[in-house]
Amino acid sequence: MKWAFFYTLDHASEPTRIDHVGSMVCVGVADVTHAPAIARQLVDDGVELIELCGGFGGAGLASITAAVNGRVPVGAVFYGVDASAGLQRLFGQSRPSCRVGAEMS
Repeated sequence: MKWAFFYTLDHASEPTRIDHVGSMVCVGVADVTHAPAIARQLVDDGVELIELCGGFGGAGLASITAAVNGRVPVGAVFYGVDASAGLQRLFGQSRPSCRVGAEMS
């Protein structure tokens, strides 16, 4: 199965990054608004499932789901309330970022 994992890059100035790891396509975007068009293209290219890092939030999940028009399942990582203290320590008030290594370990 070919699938994609989308994550947010650390800086808004970074270009979109696409890496292939086996059957997984890792897509790093500087802004979640860049992801829907990429998701559509990946589905056209045979991706069968899309997973999003927690940095996309509910609105990002909705935009990707709409972009692929139900053609493939789209899921997302979300953190429970019990993780809030740890996330605050890591990210402070800034937007959460996802790193492929951290998500896949």
